[in-house]
Amino acid sequence: MIEANAKAFDKFQTVKPDIVFNVSEGINRISREAQIPAMLDFLNIPYTGSDPLTLAICLDKSRTKEILSYHNIPNPKFRVIRHHDELNNLELDFPLFIKPIGEGSSKGIFDNSLVKDSETLSKLVQKRLNDYQQPIILEEYLPGREFTVAILGNGSDLIVLPIIELNFLELPEEMTPIYSYEAKWILDRIDNPLNIYSCPAKIDKSLESKIRTISKDAYQILNCKDWSRIDVRLDKNGEPNIIEVNPLPGILPDPRDNSCYPKAARTYGIEYNALINQVLLHAAKRYNLL
Repeated sequence: MIEANAKAFDKFQTVKPDIVFNVSEGINRISREAQIPAMLDFLNIPYTGSDPLTLAICLDKSRTKEILSYHNIPNPKFRVIRHHDELNNLELDFPLFIKPIGEGSSKGIFDNSLVKDSETLSKLVQKRLNDYQQPIILEEYLPGREFTVAILGNGSDLIVLPIIELNFLELPEEMTPIYSYEAKWILDRIDNPLNIYSCPAKIDKSLESKIRTISKDAYQILNCKDWSRIDVRLDKNGEPNIIEVNPLPGILPDPRDNSCYPKAARTYGIEYNALINQVLLHAAKRYNLL
């Protein structure tokens, strides 16, 4: 194990690994998930998962959405807000959804992140800008069902694992139907788990095909490698939209944890250790190490 800190570069030179299994979230600023892969590229050491460019782009939600929009991949209409005075002439329809531009694991996404009027929006935008010291994204809220899609492999070896649906009816009635920080880290605990996920999702073949297609397209357009998790939500017309691309997905090993990627893999028939090895082997194949 090599900790992803300032000493990592020297340790990589000393250890000289054949390949690195990268799960590093990094430390500082918007490039943090790209830092360890960039070190490894510099040292010409192979590693699992996406390269620094993809990791940096996908952590910056605005850049992700701009690229998806260019390729006509549906995603919620949005605006980036860097200063409070940019709230004029938004040309977005309420309700709006607020989130920081470069966070993960539901950080900055709270039960009050769904905003229905201008006065509340003005107050909350200022608070989020102050709290997170980074731009925020405003998105038109999608009222439909939400899914997450685990993808494994590359090219012709690519597999879309069983689709997971988030069951927001499991949340208290007064809560917003999103997997917020409160839902994820306060209500949904290993000692008192929510029945928040259905896998495989109970959906018809047509919707399943649309979700699989849009997820694979996003994966390939953003040049994801070996594995990623794509979050999808339906708009008011029931059409799938991409809401997040996670090229460094969470992989908690305990089945009691609501960790999506291992859950989808287990449903497909891949147990945890086999999943880790499959990710490793896909990376090894990319680097012609096999």
